[in-house]
Amino acid sequence: MNKFTKLIAFLCIATAFTACKKDSDPIVVVPPSDGSTLTLNGLIGTETGASAGNSVFVDFSTDKQTSVARETWDLGFYCGTDFRVILNPSVGATAIAIDKTDLNLVTAADSLALGTSLSLGQGAGAMSAVDAVDGNTSAYLNGTVIAAVSATDAENKVYLVNRGTAGLLSGARGWQKIRVIRNGAGYTLQYAKINETTFKTLTITKDAAYNFKAVSFVTGAATVEPLKADWDLQWGLSTYKASATIPYTFSDLVLINFVGGVTAGEVLTSTVSYAAFAESNIAGVTFLGTREAIGSKWRVTSAREAGAVLGVLTDRFYVLKDAAGNVYKLKFVSFIAEDGGTRGKPVIEYKLVKKG
Repeated sequence: MNKFTKLIAFLCIATAFTACKKDSDPIVVVPPSDGSTLTLNGLIGTETGASAGNSVFVDFSTDKQTSVARETWDLGFYCGTDFRVILNPSVGATAIAIDKTDLNLVTAADSLALGTSLSLGQGAGAMSAVDAVDGNTSAYLNGTVIAAVSATDAENKVYLVNRGTAGLLSGARGWQKIRVIRNGAGYTLQYAKINETTFKTLTITKDAAYNFKAVSFVTGAATVEPLKADWDLQWGLSTYKASATIPYTFSDLVLINFVGGVTAGEVLTSTVSYAAFAESNIAGVTFLGTREAIGSKWRVTSAREAGAVLGVLTDRFYVLKDAAGNVYKLKFVSFIAEDGGTRGKPVIEYKLVKKG
């Protein structure tokens, strides 16, 4: 057998071996978690539990929690087909449009004229200064303070952003002036402090694996939300509402990943207990794809509420369906001293009811 014939034989054997190896390699599919009990890590340091410094993202199917310091970002850029920009609700950020399109023409005088109208507090602030606090994805995106970013640059105005201070030990974080324009399929952010005469620019590229890509005025690009397929709910402080017309920052607010396709419904224990809830009960649940599907309805924090007992409400639990179709039942175990918990470190329990 000559060298050429030997080489051909060797290549044929190697190819056959590789093909067999590939055929024998199994495709590993990791099943969703059957459930767990988690203590959410909301505290960073010495802050009080009501001002927990972290937002905590939870993924039921992998039993994973991701804690992110609330003040590490300022704006979120939507990665879907629309061009939308959101404020950071976890610090009570607010904004208003200025009838200018050149950042260099905006000065501190523009913010002084606003007084405290962009500050949230007891009875202060206006819904027009914050993004939509409830509703489905369409309502949320159409309710952003910053208008949809136009393909016509001249239509994109300057905005003044009050970076928010809600529950932060760092105190006032000041004002920023910004302008957003399109950059192909992504965005260009122009930004500067209110009294600066030059501005920085940052390019944000959409990534369909995420709901939003975050940006900090201090550090630039920031990592906040996990991949949209990798979280189900977010716990922490966030802008909600004191009434239909007054925004308010709530502690211990639970938001579902509604933009990522998660839905949730509330079940009263007078109908069926948490322990007894099974796949046959799913049909009786009204699932909502809204930001506040769980919200603050699971707990009581103020004795001013009529007949209130502080702590987790034990007469209800929740059923959550993730984007993959897995259905989990969820109950809150504790979150405050009165129910045996620790403020800033709530305990949740969840159990797989139906695999997607």
